[in-house]
Amino acid sequence: MKVSFITLGCKVNQYESQVLLNRLQSAGFTESSSLAESDVIVLNTCTVTSVSDRKTRQMLHRARRKNPDSVLIVTGCLPQAFPQAANDQLADADIVLGNSNRSSLLPDLQKFLMDRQRIVDIVPHARGEKFESMSTNGFYERTRAFLKIEDGCNRYCSYCIIPYARGPVRSKPLNEMKAELKQLAAGGYPEVVLTGINLPAYGQDLGLSLCDAVEAACATEGIQRVRLGSLEPEQLDEDVIARLKRQEKLCPQFHLSLQSGCDETLKRMNRHYNAEEYRTIVRNLRRAFPNASMTTDIMVGFPGETEEEFKKSKAFLEEIGFAKAHVFAYSRRPGTVADRAPNQVDPKVKEDRSHRMIAAAQKTRSAFLQSQCGLTESVLFEQQCSTGVYEGYTANYTPVRIHSGEDVRGKILPVHIMESTEEFCLAKLI
Repeated sequence: MKVSFITLGCKVNQYESQVLLNRLQSAGFTESSSLAESDVIVLNTCTVTSVSDRKTRQMLHRARRKNPDSVLIVTGCLPQAFPQAANDQLADADIVLGNSNRSSLLPDLQKFLMDRQRIVDIVPHARGEKFESMSTNGFYERTRAFLKIEDGCNRYCSYCIIPYARGPVRSKPLNEMKAELKQLAAGGYPEVVLTGINLPAYGQDLGLSLCDAVEAACATEGIQRVRLGSLEPEQLDEDVIARLKRQEKLCPQFHLSLQSGCDETLKRMNRHYNAEEYRTIVRNLRRAFPNASMTTDIMVGFPGETEEEFKKSKAFLEEIGFAKAHVFAYSRRPGTVADRAPNQVDPKVKEDRSHRMIAAAQKTRSAFLQSQCGLTESVLFEQQCSTGVYEGYTANYTPVRIHSGEDVRGKILPVHIMESTEEFCLAKLI
């Protein structure tokens, strides 16, 4: 039987989809890139915003229209966080699974194929649950591999549903991580991205820290680069930064989730830092890692955000000089504190602030790309943009394009960066 996957959301979801695909392949299924030709379609969902939920519904309806006879499976964060959605928003699905029991995918599918009775199999997260054992030795059509090392979050930011979708913090045992790293190195992946729902919380349940995971990855023969996924900034204290600095393979790119540059807004969000603490962390990282890039997520229109608070946040973004910022408007999530908060911001105001913040972020990105001109950097080339034009990323995640008469995909090569555009830099091979 043929199976295809639709994956929405973060790098953790991408990793988990790959693992689920591998499990089905081991049971005799073959991967298909065509929804219309698939016997089974698996939709791995995200629920971080209401926009994410809408995308899930749209993809679900699209899959059903394209292939009405397929077995349609929905899993991931949406059904886990909102089990009631199984019978309304996800009514088109034949099988609905949560995050906590992904191992039921194959047996539930086999049962459905026998009796064709709809299955809703969502198990609540529980205190003390362990990290689900999972691994993969490859990511198809990729030059870098993702490695999920942490799941869950204990922070409960006032706007966020993820602790309910992902459960408590739990970490991949170090011996399992090392074994998977060796598999990925043997598969020819020069770069590994360590991912998690709250990545810096890695090891809290094992008596370890994120530094232990980074050191294990950097010590793996064959892995040339190690990159970190999204980070909660306040957990990067000076001791952690000093320990990370010693790892030469660690890429100097840090995605530090900001959300707001205004202290009053951060407090209402139940974030665990203020603007000055964030500023200090960025300063310490830049001191430890020359030419490091800082990327972030920033929210506008949080309940109670005044025009003055928005301007503070925008000024902070401009001050830090992010290499890239993902700007998004606050989205209400039932079950969170912020959903019940007073002074919800008008959608038109949120849209206006989004445009203004995006414009500011584009200016800092352009300035960062321009600052890379004249440098000599190593680039991992990933894709061919057009005939003879290849694109890849430097260690600090600067997108670079070159002209080359030979296929350089999958190779790490030195380049001299000559000029920048709004979205990437142009370089020549050395």
